[in-house]
Amino acid sequence: MARKITILTVQRTERVAPGMVRVHLGGTGFETFEPSVFTDAYVKLHFGSEAEPVTRTYTVRSVDLEQREIAIDFVVHGDEGVAGAWAESVAAGETVRLSGPGGAYRPDPTADWHLLAGDESALPAIAAAVASMSADAVGQVFVEVAGAQAEVPIVAPAGVSVTWVHRGAAAGEVADDEAGRHAPLVAAVRGAPWLAGEPHVFIHGEAQAVMHGLRPYIRKERGVPAARASISGYWRRGRTEEGFRTWKRDLAAAES
Repeated sequence: MARKITILTVQRTERVAPGMVRVHLGGTGFETFEPSVFTDAYVKLHFGSEAEPVTRTYTVRSVDLEQREIAIDFVVHGDEGVAGAWAESVAAGETVRLSGPGGAYRPDPTADWHLLAGDESALPAIAAAVASMSADAVGQVFVEVAGAQAEVPIVAPAGVSVTWVHRGAAAGEVADDEAGRHAPLVAAVRGAPWLAGEPHVFIHGEAQAVMHGLRPYIRKERGVPAARASISGYWRRGRTEEGFRTWKRDLAAAES
């Protein structure tokens, strides 16, 4: 069954970091948009013609019910890609078709502590999750970005530390021995103190780093059960979203 299509209008855009543009979407189409209760809420944006759309998946950074608009952050690389190039050049008044939102994770307020980690692609979900936590929440957040200039403010409770991990270049520009399971995010999470009690874990980002570099550590070495760990790849280095979907299907089939 096809998901309902919502048509939203670009209200404005803002550059929140040198390589990231935030697009605010609203208009009359917001009346049919149903916000998700999950902090990793995602929508599928449909570009091109309705007959042959190109679909890209993005996390909803925030929903403003008073202004009746949503915000989505796009990692941009000039004219490279589909969605990023669109966000870089789109003007207020233009429309975009989207379906969703979906989602499955929200920080459990009963958890002893929280562990969240990811790269730029997971930053919107991580920021939304941290913003939803209670003032007495305890946890650790790790976000891998190109450098200090790519950091985006995250407002966190006093007991939740935020560590920025710098890889030194854009995700697609670093050498193979500094990416995937060798990504600096992997070393940062593995090297961090493991807090007392039962954690609630959210780790998303580049698939090799997440699935091969960090999932075995969380699930096997630390013994966190699947029900307490949302771990998944958002993208795969060197692949389009279509190619990434194929890779995920093949991986799931192999693991089953």
